[in-house]
Amino acid sequence: MKILVGITGGIAAYKSPLLVRLLRKAGHEVRCVVTQHALQFVTPLTLETVSGNKVYADLFDSHNDHTTEHIALKDWGELMVVAPATANIIGKMASGIGDDALSTLLLSFMHKPIYLAPAMNTQMWECPAVQRNIEYLRSIGVHVLEPASGELACGTSGAGRMPEPEEIFATLTREVLSGAKMGVQAESDNTPLSSIPNPQFQRVLVTAGPTYERIDSVRFIGNYSSGKMGFALAQVLADKGVEVELVTGPTALEIDHPHIHRTDVESAREMFDAATALFPSCQAAILSAAVADYRPEHTADHKLKKQGAEGMTLTLVQNPDILATLGTMKTEQQTLIGFALETDNELDNAQKKLKKKNLDYIVLNSLRDAGAGFGVDTNRVTILGRDGSNYATPLLTKGQVAEEIVKHCLCPKA
Repeated sequence: MKILVGITGGIAAYKSPLLVRLLRKAGHEVRCVVTQHALQFVTPLTLETVSGNKVYADLFDSHNDHTTEHIALKDWGELMVVAPATANIIGKMASGIGDDALSTLLLSFMHKPIYLAPAMNTQMWECPAVQRNIEYLRSIGVHVLEPASGELACGTSGAGRMPEPEEIFATLTREVLSGAKMGVQAESDNTPLSSIPNPQFQRVLVTAGPTYERIDSVRFIGNYSSGKMGFALAQVLADKGVEVELVTGPTALEIDHPHIHRTDVESAREMFDAATALFPSCQAAILSAAVADYRPEHTADHKLKKQGAEGMTLTLVQNPDILATLGTMKTEQQTLIGFALETDNELDNAQKKLKKKNLDYIVLNSLRDAGAGFGVDTNRVTILGRDGSNYATPLLTKGQVAEEIVKHCLCPKA
């Protein structure tokens, strides 16, 4: 696909070359159009290197291929994304102002898909005039990505961060580049899937997050799981009207939905007790939690002191296997979906786990995949079925991956 990447004068412009690189790596042709202020943060040489094409920064540059470059680029491009999109460029678009290469191109491109990734100070983002412009642009078909919250360049914290390049790429892949808006079905088993869950799945168990195995009153054994994948699954199911029993390990994530019933646990044994108690009343279970395989044999009720140069020895014992236990409990009317995080022999190990634990589906994650794994907002998975099916997603947001899992595993075939 032919993609135009617009870059404006915000500090987040230093991330834009990564977005260009991701698009190029996926096989798309990219040309960059920048404002003069953008060049304060990223150089033309960098953008030309990652895009493989010249950078357009001046509407009347004598080196342009055409005297009306904004028209030529409009005819060439099939999709345009502006990242970062400052309040200035958003205001120009909403007001019909074209006074440089980028703003003029945007005005001539309005009949084709445009995605904006806003980036600005929280107070600017919340300004009523900016929000008015955003709402107007959305009303005429411009796609505006929600800015992320976090630490900003000005030293404050709040909404206004540009979504990470991987997340922007995942959104574009999901909504446009994969062919979803051009009538091209993603590769799977070539059977269209309904977006409505099978009516038999009225109540679904979802596990999420890590488990913490206590060493003493202040220390524990844990892992890097954030819980984002499990929470995304719970949200997708609940939005479709499913009653969700969410059992989660320690996480800072919040979720508020009338169809989600949350149970907080800490250890693998606590998650085991909750999951095995809830599973018989559920028609399906999706176990995405990163459960510790082992725990300390003995736990101290006080803080352990240093024991000198000889160090400390911990004896670990195995935790109960939640997935395997539910596999033995599962009836023919229930569906059980597990997750596998692998670093080598991924498919082989996942298929063995699928059979050994009596699963209907297993969702394979690989730490080898850039943009996937613990802590990030994107993921790329392969869904393996006991019927031999094999469906690999592109890099998507975890919310979009959750949609794919629900569609593929719990939705009736059309």
